[in-house]
This record gives sequence, structure tokens and C-alpha cells, in this order.
Amino acid sequence: MKAYYSFKHLIPWKLRLAMRRKLAGYRRVKYAAEWPIDKKAGATPPGWPGWPDRKQFALVLTHDVEGAKGLSRVPQLMELEIKYGFRSSFNFVPEGEYRVSDQTRETLTRAGFEVGIHGLEHDGKLYWSRANFASKVERIKDYAREWNVRGFRSPFMQHRLPWLHELGLEYDLSTFDTDPFEPEPDGVATIFPFWVPGPNDSGFTELPYTLPQDFTLYVVLREQTNEIWKRKLDWIAQSGGMALLNTHPDYMCFDKNEQARDEYPVARYEDFLKYLREKYDGLFWAATPLEVARYYCESVPRLDRNSRKKICMVTHSNYETDNRVRRYAESLARRGDLVDVIALGGNLTSLGHEEICGVNVFRIQNRDRNERSKWTYAWRLTRFLLTSSIILTRRHHRIRYDVIHVHNLPDFLVFSAWYPRLTGAKLILDIHDIVPELFASKFKAREDSAYVGLLKQMEKVSTEFVDHVIISNHLWYEKLTSRSVPKEKCSVFINYVDPVIFYRRPRTRDDGKFIILFPGSLHWHQGLDIAIEAFALIKNEIPNAEFHIYGSGNMEVELKELVQRLGLNEKVLFFGGTPLERIADVIANADVGVVPKRSDSFGDEAYSTKIMEFMSQGVPVIVSRTTIDTFYFDERVVRFFKSGDVQDLARAITEIAGDELLCKSLVSAGYDYATQNGWDTRKKEYLDLVDSLSTEVFTTAGPDVRAGVKPDPVGVA
Repeated sequence: MKAYYSFKHLIPWKLRLAMRRKLAGYRRVKYAAEWPIDKKAGATPPGWPGWPDRKQFALVLTHDVEGAKGLSRVPQLMELEIKYGFRSSFNFVPEGEYRVSDQTRETLTRAGFEVGIHGLEHDGKLYWSRANFASKVERIKDYAREWNVRGFRSPFMQHRLPWLHELGLEYDLSTFDTDPFEPEPDGVATIFPFWVPGPNDSGFTELPYTLPQDFTLYVVLREQTNEIWKRKLDWIAQSGGMALLNTHPDYMCFDKNEQARDEYPVARYEDFLKYLREKYDGLFWAATPLEVARYYCESVPRLDRNSRKKICMVTHSNYETDNRVRRYAESLARRGDLVDVIALGGNLTSLGHEEICGVNVFRIQNRDRNERSKWTYAWRLTRFLLTSSIILTRRHHRIRYDVIHVHNLPDFLVFSAWYPRLTGAKLILDIHDIVPELFASKFKAREDSAYVGLLKQMEKVSTEFVDHVIISNHLWYEKLTSRSVPKEKCSVFINYVDPVIFYRRPRTRDDGKFIILFPGSLHWHQGLDIAIEAFALIKNEIPNAEFHIYGSGNMEVELKELVQRLGLNEKVLFFGGTPLERIADVIANADVGVVPKRSDSFGDEAYSTKIMEFMSQGVPVIVSRTTIDTFYFDERVVRFFKSGDVQDLARAITEIAGDELLCKSLVSAGYDYATQNGWDTRKKEYLDLVDSLSTEVFTTAGPDVRAGVKPDPVGVA
């Protein structure tokens, strides 16, 4: 794209147009399901207050004046709109081939029209580099102050929303709901205004155009009627969104006898205005961009404003059962962000694309949890890395993500995002499990082995590659910051319970059984063999007891053999992996939960999500006394037992089963703990982290030009 704008002036106009028409013909077929109407864009944002006076939809008319010919037609276009009772916004190029006079701007504003800025020059070079953009910021701000302007639109609909905070304006018009014909075709997939949060609680309102541009319809696609405008308008009206049209007086012919090859009859635009009045008069709110932006900010509290960040998560796990990944992804989707997840398929799901709670999940590889060799595991991880890299590159080229959030294992999965990082996306590495210690535990390797040393080096390289590191508990935070990553680059987010999924559910089981439950991965460090042996000791003392195990892992065969050897086949039952929504119901119907981890180098510091999941459902929980669990919990909220001690675990189970007062005390204190330490207490911090990473901060001077807004502090990104 940069090369094109460098040599654009050398390419004959007819050749440029022919090339664009050829490409547009191909894209019109390819994106027929998304243009001119992308049905997903009609979804009403959460907390949307509706339009003023209960109007069905909003109408916003805007015009970009590209050249001197367009400037000369501004008075005629004004008169046409006044004739039908409309007012619009005219966006002028401050340093283009013309100079807009004070008189022209004053005439517009006195008549109720609005003036905006359309870049600095109309050359497609505004966003060539951070330095180039920064060099032009002050001149744009000077024009904004001189013209008393509050809004901006980039030439050619180029957009770098994270950079535009530097302008200090109230709104931007540089995006669209769907338009595959633009040089940067990444749409925002909404027909509603949205908020672009900035540093220090600043931000601006983004108003995407939602009706196809006139140049696209009439010059590139050579449409002969305005039926596409009308059809799209009808759909927007039905959806209750914002019909925002951008046209160019440069291409409007007001004299049919002198129509140029790059023009269309202004009668098509006039007919559209008539259609609005005849079919929808009284049903729409006709407003300028500034009026819409201010209404949005006044009507929607800052914390409730919908965003349209574009986020991709990459995880070598099953999305449906990964509480941590789902919590992040669905929290972003609930506030209006576009969220993709590249994940594994499994027994419960098939490969391919599926939308879950507003999140696009792409399952690209199945996983068999039977890794007996570290090299088998390494090969499967490498294959996932390569496949996810290809898909991520393709998606980013089309969508242009703001943030890529990569979840380990493995750490080196961050390199799947090499192309997004190269083109400006910010990267997060989320360390669910600390890899060197986990692999030493899983494959019985010595901590001083070359293999573990290589993993520590990979950990260091991976954390250096990303912009931020999230660590899943405070003990690992201390370990990682001492060997791999600076403290200022890290945050700690433990596995909080998401109340959207783990809300308190009623108990529905009444079969007289005493159900002991373990939901999670079946790996050695989880200590399931210890729990099974403890169950064997209490099976006669609690004859109605059953041990239910949900999950899968590389210890599954050994555990089933142990159950058979102990004669527990009818008492210890394996149910395989289960989606989170289902597991919440399962937990609510248990009598006691067990978390029997070993206190080896990994398990001793691995925080277990299961503990607070049990607490959230009012189920008492028995926990191995490990360093990590005594760091976060005490005897008031859990019943500890000595790690690895089968008899102590058996005593804890019988104690819970026989002591009603103890059980009630643990349930009450545990529920309060889970409520006070749930995801709602930290969600804003995560969303703020995403917003801060996807906002560029430049070193610029000069006051903010927004009315009544003090200058924001500035710094260096």
C-alpha cells in the first residue's frame, strides 16, 4: 500500500481506475455475504440507550471535499440539502489543492452545517510511520483550533485509531461497518457509534459510515441507480442503527450536459433524500456527527461504552473447557469487541469455525492427550504453532488486529503472531503454567537438565518478544521476574471465577449419594492416584459415596487401571471433558470437591481454578497443603490435608461427610471468598490493559482542542 501511494501520481488515471474496477469485481463476488449488508453489524450494543425522542434510527450525512472542483460545488450541495430539510458535515483538506476560505466555513456553520478536517494533505501518506504522523499532528491541531473543528476523517479511509488520540478531537469518521472495496478493507462490523478509549481515561467516539460511498457505487462499480443505498437504509432502519453516508461533491454532476467520466448525476443523491422524507419522515433523528458523538457520550456512562477493539487469542487448548481463555474472550465480546480465538478441537467439538457467546472460535487441530514422550508433545505443539501462524497471518491481513493475546503452553506460541507484531499489533503472553517446571514434572526430567535449561531460554526469548506478560499467580510472578522478564512488563491475574458462567446454581440431585468430585486435567501433578487410594479407604465407611472424575490427560490409562486394581469400577467413574456451562451444574450437585495436587516443584506453585469454582457453587473443598494454596487460602475457607498423604485425605473426606457444622462453615466462608475475589473485581484492569496496549502515545506538545478538555499528560510509548 505504501508503494502504491508513492507511485500513484505516475500511474495514469484510467489505468488506476481499471485496476480498481477489476479488483472490485472480484471482491464483490467474494464478499457477497458481507456487502452491502453484514448482518452481524446490526447487533445492538450492550446497554444501548436508543436514539433521542425514541427515533427508530439516526441519519448522518457527510461529504469529503477532495479537490477544487468539489469545493466549487459546496454551495449547490448545501442548497440541495436545505431544500429537503437536511444538514450535513463537510470535511475539508487543509493543505490540499485548494484553500477553504473563512467565509465558506462561516456560511456553512451559520446555516447549521458542520465543518470537519479531512487529513492534512490528500495523498495517502498520513500513516506511513509514527514519525511522519507525529510531524503532522500539530498542524492538524492548529487547523482544528482555527476552524473550531471537533471531528476528523482520514483520506482514503485509512485508519490508525490508536494514533488519533493525539489529535484531541471528539470524534472520528475513518471507519466503516463493511466495505471490501477500500484500500484498507478491515471493517468494524457495527452500524452503531462506539468508543475508542485512550490514555488517562480520554478517548473519542468513532462513527463508521454504514452506507456505501458514492465513488464506490457509481464510479468503481458503475451502478446506475441508488437501489443499494435504499436497500441498505431499509436494513439499518429495521436494525435501529446509524445510517451514515459519505459522498463527494467532486463526483456529483450538477449539470447533466457536462458530466465527466468520473462523475454521476446528482439526481441520484437527490432521489435518496426524497426517499428518506417520503418513507421515513418523523422516524429518524437527522444529526451532524458532532451531535451524535456528544449524545453518545452523554447517554452512555464511560464504563459502559461499547468498544470495537479487534482481538485474537491463540491457545493450545479446548476453548469450551478453558475457563481462563473464555473469561477474557467473552468479557471483551460483551463490551462489543471483535474477538477471534484460534484453539484446539476435541472429543466434544469438531474442527472449523463456530461462534460462541459472541466469540469466533476457529478449531484448527485435534489433540490426543496421550503424550508419552516429550518429543511427541513437542511435535504436536510445533504443528499447532505453524498452523496457527498461517491462519493468524491471513486473518490479520484482512481484519488487522489491535492485540494478540497468546496463552501458553507453550511459551513459543507467541511466535505465531510474528506478522501481526511486524505490522503494529500488540502482543500479550499469558503464562497459565510455568513451562520448565511443568515439563520437568510431567516427563520426570531433572531441573538442571539441558532440556529444562532450553525451556528456560525459550521462556526468556518469548517474554522479550511480547509487549506484556500476564502471570497466573504471585509466586510465579516472583520466579519469572527474577529470571526472565522485568516487573514493569508484568501483571498477575489468577484464575478468577467468572460469575457469568459460575453463578450460584440450584442443586437438582436428590439420589441419596455422597458425590466426591474432581474436574480437571488428569496429569501426575494433580494427584488423582492419591485421591483414588484415599477413596478406597473410605468406601466402606461412607457406603453411599461415589468419586466422579471429569477431564482427560496422559494419566487416564494408569488411573483407570488403578481403579480396576482396587475394585472401584462401580464407585469411581470417569466422565471425560465437559464444557464449562455443564461443569458448573456438575459442581453444584457435588457434596465435596477435592484438589489433591502433589507438592512437587510444579504442583506446589500451580494455582487451581477448581477451588474457587467449588466455592462459587456452595460446595466445601478439600485441598492439598501446597505453598500456593496456603498463600491464597486458609482453614476458614478450605479443609487442608497433607500433600501426598492418602490417609490424611481419607480423614478429611470422612470429616466433611460427618460434620454438618464444619461443612456449613466452609460453604459460607468459601462462597463469600469467591464472591469477593471473582472476575468482576479484576475485569476492568484487564480491559484497561488491552486498551492501553492498543493506544499509541507520542511525544507531542500543544493543548487539547476539545471544548473544555484539559491537555492529557503525554509520554513515550
